[in-house]
Amino acid sequence: QVQLVESGGGLVQPGGSLRLSCAASGSRFSSYHMGWYRQAPGKQRDLVARITAQGTTNYADSVKGRFTISRDNAKNTVYLQMNSLKPEDTAVYYCKGELLSRNYWGQGIQVTVSS
Repeated sequence: QVQLVESGGGLVQPGGSLRLSCAASGSRFSSYHMGWYRQAPGKQRDLVARITAQGTTNYADSVKGRFTISRDNAKNTVYLQMNSLKPEDTAVYYCKGELLSRNYWGQGIQVTVSS
């Protein structure tokens, strides 16, 4: 089992950047597929970006070209670099780990894009 803790959120102006981190405890982190999801008030939780254990990435259309997901298996951490942020990126961002059909979620972290 893995425990996930997000960090790096906060308030940023439109056009700004943030980098989210998700630190994982437990073993076998390199075997997990990892993802970032977000949920805005009154909306469902949607996939933002995902990186497989093999390093394959995919992104929601709304963030392609602006966000980059990466992982450092030596540090048991997955990152989400967010550039050119827009007000519509405002949401609670969640880290998710997937292994053998089991899903593990972090507690979520707020990202607010506002002037």
